[in-house]
Amino acid sequence: MWEIYKNGYKAHLQLEKSLSDNSVEAYLHDIEKLTTWIQLANELKTPQQIELKDLEKFVRWISELGMTPGSQARIISGLRSFFKYCLQEQIIIIDPTTLLESPKLKRSLPDVLGFEEIESIINSIDLSKPEGGRNKAILETLYSCGLRVTEAVNLRISCLYLDVGYIRIIGKGDKERLVPIGEAAAKYINIYRNNIRVHIKVKPGNEDILFLNRRGSKLSRVMIFLIIKELARQANIKKTISPHTFRHSFATHLVEGGADLRAVQEMLGHESITTTEIYTHLDREFLRETLHQFHPAFK
Repeated sequence: MWEIYKNGYKAHLQLEKSLSDNSVEAYLHDIEKLTTWIQLANELKTPQQIELKDLEKFVRWISELGMTPGSQARIISGLRSFFKYCLQEQIIIIDPTTLLESPKLKRSLPDVLGFEEIESIINSIDLSKPEGGRNKAILETLYSCGLRVTEAVNLRISCLYLDVGYIRIIGKGDKERLVPIGEAAAKYINIYRNNIRVHIKVKPGNEDILFLNRRGSKLSRVMIFLIIKELARQANIKKTISPHTFRHSFATHLVEGGADLRAVQEMLGHESITTTEIYTHLDREFLRETLHQFHPAFK
């Protein structure tokens, strides 16, 4: 009964929203959960018949299954997307998710590295090994440009405009953006390309991929995670660190330095400014710590 609506919604996500296959599957999975509950509850309602009270019962059900508030909020977001599509297509007249409340989430602020800590991690790289030069180029690029780890592993040689100080990034939903790249990162990319990458036998299909493993294939996200974990251990940094930590640090340092939030949003490739606004919270934490450290009234 719901298959025709799911198929239409899938096409909408793929064609109009330009979402990746993984994102499309995640959204469809949320609708699958709703239809599973409908069957279990013997409601057998169509999208036109679903009301707010039905969705509230569904949310109670997924809560009782033991789903975390974060998972519940993500599913509710998926339902909102589906019913918004139904409204646009005039499948429904009233959106039942309008008054549906999401669980209150405690927003945990990610660990941020200071500039000295980033320098310490990068300086832990053994440049006597070929992968050392590659890893230095990767970390310098992650911090210089605030890239997602997926964007770094997918970075293409044809997207480098180092002579004018930019790289072209293909981000979430295949959205493209131009990001400025610092001189240090550009320098180490050139060193890697000219002195290390040229000696790697590239596997077919990876010719345009910038960062390669020793077998000539694209690096995995997990490999970059492991590289950074090991370097942080060598640098004796105890914080919870991942490739995303470099992105958080990039944005936080910009906001702390007084950068315009819209400019930071553009560089990070955030669709909504509200996603970028987390860094204003981080900035306030920085201000509070500064007061505690240096203001006599706060000691």
